[in-house]
Amino acid sequence: MSGRDRILERGRRVLELERDAIAATLDRIDASFTRAIEMLRDSRGRVIVAGVGKSGLIGRKIAATFTSTGTPATFLHPADSVHGDLGIVGPEDVAILISKSGESDELLALIEYLKRLGVGIIAIAGERESAMARHADVVLDASVSVEACPHDLAPTTSTTVALAIGDALAVALLEEKGFQREDFARLHPGGSIGRRLLTKVADLMERDALPVLHAGDSMRHAIVLLAERRGIAIMVDGSDHVTGVMTAGDLTRMMEREEQILSIPIERVLNRAPKTARTDELASAVVYRMEKHGIMAMPVLDSGDRLAGVIHLHDIMRARIA
Repeated sequence: MSGRDRILERGRRVLELERDAIAATLDRIDASFTRAIEMLRDSRGRVIVAGVGKSGLIGRKIAATFTSTGTPATFLHPADSVHGDLGIVGPEDVAILISKSGESDELLALIEYLKRLGVGIIAIAGERESAMARHADVVLDASVSVEACPHDLAPTTSTTVALAIGDALAVALLEEKGFQREDFARLHPGGSIGRRLLTKVADLMERDALPVLHAGDSMRHAIVLLAERRGIAIMVDGSDHVTGVMTAGDLTRMMEREEQILSIPIERVLNRAPKTARTDELASAVVYRMEKHGIMAMPVLDSGDRLAGVIHLHDIMRARIA
């Protein structure tokens, strides 16, 4: 086996061990998980996540995931907790403690305080018989048979399992609480996720000087609209309902077939079943339809199915929605 093959084999071995560890954890998920979710759901306080060393790093990520999915959470380092940081803990909070051994002095000191305060404790435990597990209200089994480290020392599979359990708690809880895409967007207004989930078609569409055609308009008038209004012309009836759409692509295809296009009634060129958008739709959803069907511009309808504007793919892209 070559040196490169050995490197690939080592990498695959780690991923296989971590995959197998998560699969084994799946088989151990039981009623304790349900009780943990009920504790978190019914709490009127925050989630306090704590762990030491690598477990602490996993705890920071779990706390961040809870916070971003609608459950206020904070990470508390056990060592700092006994030096003044315990002030952030309240009796209505729920604590999630993470540890492979469950026997660190700092963690046990924190548990003693949490028990005096009456805080509910959920343990993500690598050892079910550890002191941490014995004092917890709910124990989630995060034990692993072996670390991916070839010396069975560096936390690898154990931290992966702890993180996966934390993700499972956060996702199950957000679904239990009815947390929606719009709620997620409100908590991420500054990033690309917020832009995709908050931006509606009405925020980006053209509203003024719409490229409108009416029955009886000439082909010359339609061509002028296509040139001036970015490649789309929309026929409406007397109630502003869309009855057809003509695009620059439609005109090009017609010119390939016909020589005297100015004499052709525009009704022969119109697409009578055009794709449309809604003012209250997410712009990200419209991007998908436009790209799927090769559409550069689309009529936008209001709640009464009347023409309200035109949405252009370039405008959506410029807004960094896609």
